[in-house]
Amino acid sequence: EKVSSVGAVLVVARAYMLMKQTPKAKAVLKRVVGHPWSLEDADYLEKCWLLLADLYINQNKSEQANTVLRTVLQHNASSIKAFEFLGYLLEREQKFNDAAANYDDAWKLSRMRNPAIGYKLAYNLLKCKRLFDCIEVCHHVL
Repeated sequence: EKVSSVGAVLVVARAYMLMKQTPKAKAVLKRVVGHPWSLEDADYLEKCWLLLADLYINQNKSEQANTVLRTVLQHNASSIKAFEFLGYLLEREQKFNDAAANYDDAWKLSRMRNPAIGYKLAYNLLKCKRLFDCIEVCHHVL
């Protein structure tokens, strides 16, 4: 079924989330997955896709989340949240090098000002034994 307003879909999905009705929110958000990208809907589409990816991550559906996040990055290569989610997915799969690369992209896009991303980056650098890089990131965080 065609979506006439992506902004309305986002509002409805967030309302369902606030009412703890996650399945309904997911069903509404799935309607915009195949929605064609347009400049006027770009911001709402990205927010819908990120919310859907977050729902998939919370339900341990890594493959679906990965697909949605790749779509986000295809249209907005500077989406900090998409890189952060991808880093989290890879970290969960214990692919610390790849996770560190995604967290590093998010860290650089946030101009090294988001301490939560910096911490996650440093942790993954530590896990893949890149100690000097880890210390450097820790200094930036502090």
